[in-house]
Amino acid sequence: MGIKVYKVGGNVVENEDSLLRFCRQFASIEGPKVLIHGGGVMASAIQKELGQHPIKIEGRRVTDEETLKVVTMVYSGWCNKHITALLQAHGCNAIGLSGCDANVITASRRAPKLLMDGITTVDYGFVGDVSSASVNVEFLTELLDLGITPVLCAINHDGKGQLLNTNADTVASSVAAALKATLYCCFELNGVLKDINDPDSIIPTIYEDDFQNMKSDGTISEGMIPKIENCLKTVKDGAVSAIIRSADLESDCNGTEIKICKN
Repeated sequence: MGIKVYKVGGNVVENEDSLLRFCRQFASIEGPKVLIHGGGVMASAIQKELGQHPIKIEGRRVTDEETLKVVTMVYSGWCNKHITALLQAHGCNAIGLSGCDANVITASRRAPKLLMDGITTVDYGFVGDVSSASVNVEFLTELLDLGITPVLCAINHDGKGQLLNTNADTVASSVAAALKATLYCCFELNGVLKDINDPDSIIPTIYEDDFQNMKSDGTISEGMIPKIENCLKTVKDGAVSAIIRSADLESDCNGTEIKICKN
């Protein structure tokens, strides 16, 4: 039975009813599986309570030193352990990990990046980039062989003592590619929508060429851009397939499958 990698978004993690439903459904899935979770909604709320101003550029969080402390506490602390406890309650023998635990994922600090306008350069701060080569496949495989389900957050490390904040979709993409798995990106919508105000306007398949056109005409924007980019990358790098879908795993909606080409 092939490995399945699930990524659940921050809006689901923040909504306790949705999270409880997701964890119950995820726990019932048979076979080897890995869960990667976000938590950005909660992190942004706590930042504001602390007088910080969350900054996102092109769907990715700018992470200075104080922001890094908050996201580490939220992602690898409350979110990770809360989800792990819920899975245990439903009979799923889960283990919650950040990248530095057992050196499961390493990251390199992102260099200043040129934005899509081709003019502006942004230093994202303590943000880490990962790839399939960053993933400790041997360790994850050992856990899966023992019947243990890894629950990974988006906090990783550079191997030199520095924690780094990584986009959770990128973590999921990298893990799915490394494990040659099927990736399911689960969030509050039924899939990628042609009309954000129409929950039934699901685009069943998006090819790479379609994606470029949809970015240009504004059909796809903001946080959906990195989701699709990461899905394309994971398929290119060796994942079986990549699907963006509802976090209600019992839903009849199949979501949106991301593919490279039409041939």
